[in-house]
Amino acid sequence: MEVKKDIEGKYDKRNKLNDLTGKEWLKLTCSFWFSEKCADDKDAFKHPAPFLIKDIQKLISLFSKKGMRILDPFCGSATSLLASSYMGRYGIGIDLNSGYKELAKERLSKKGFEEFTHYEYHIGDSKDLLDNIINIDYIITSPPYHNILQNKGAGLRKESQKGYRNGSRIGIDYYSDMPNDLGNKKSYEDFLESLKAIMSKCFNVLNNKKYCSIIISDFTVDKKEVCVQGDVVRMMQEIGFEFVGTIAIFQSNKPLYPFGYPYTYKINHHHQNIINFRKVAK
Repeated sequence: MEVKKDIEGKYDKRNKLNDLTGKEWLKLTCSFWFSEKCADDKDAFKHPAPFLIKDIQKLISLFSKKGMRILDPFCGSATSLLASSYMGRYGIGIDLNSGYKELAKERLSKKGFEEFTHYEYHIGDSKDLLDNIINIDYIITSPPYHNILQNKGAGLRKESQKGYRNGSRIGIDYYSDMPNDLGNKKSYEDFLESLKAIMSKCFNVLNNKKYCSIIISDFTVDKKEVCVQGDVVRMMQEIGFEFVGTIAIFQSNKPLYPFGYPYTYKINHHHQNIINFRKVAK
């Protein structure tokens, strides 16, 4: 067996999943990660629910090789495309909101990345546009969290002196007014049904034995806490995906709020679930 030497360990040529050494791979199998910020994250904060670049880079490094094609069907401010471009992958993003594409192009062009050379960003409904996409090696996405951004107290967060959104939310800023936007579904059941329709199309475009990661936290529906992760896992298994495990990503910079105090316990969500799946076609 041939291996290459590396200061972070040794690379095994039998590794068909990624470009990591054994040591690097092992570190990323931990069931919890701490979210990592960087200066380039600030450009995404015009979007109400952005990823952090380093968190997505970890996932892309774990579930793909250089030169592979990465898909995000809820692309938003295009952190997934930026992370893919940084790492030598070709990112393909879809979003309903054309305003987010302008934000995305601004972020990517600042770093010298050009559309159709390093990435693609398509405007429209993923349920329709995915019919024209093939040969995807990894899917990384975070769908709207049902309609929670339209609840009282939703919207953009205040910026701290360091430029990070650590404070309470100000104003209302949700994704769009479009009826096919998952963030506008009237019921939680409608939200899951619409998400399932899109992820079914994702299953079709994903190459066999490749992976899909959905980033989502639990949230409340009609003021009741819901185990969203469990519903997403069941939904994806019904589509045909194999559940391979969840990574909890801690967001320790978030403030604590006295929800329910002093009458009843209400949880503060200080982590998101990175729920991972594999396509194993029969």
